[in-house]
Amino acid sequence: MWGKKSFLGKEFMGIVRTTFLINSKGKIHKIWNNVRVKDHAKEVFEEVKNLK
Repeated sequence: MWGKKSFLGKEFMGIVRTTFLINSKGKIHKIWNNVRVKDHAKEVFEEVKNLK
């Protein structure tokens, strides 16, 4: 997604990491905004296991 970011006190527009989890019916189940890479895959995997 495109959105406002900040770095060293300066604001600018840029790509904001976002993850969408879509269920088997094609509906969005969960959205993670402003994703940090560390441990994110584990968090998404746990949510996928809860979809069943």
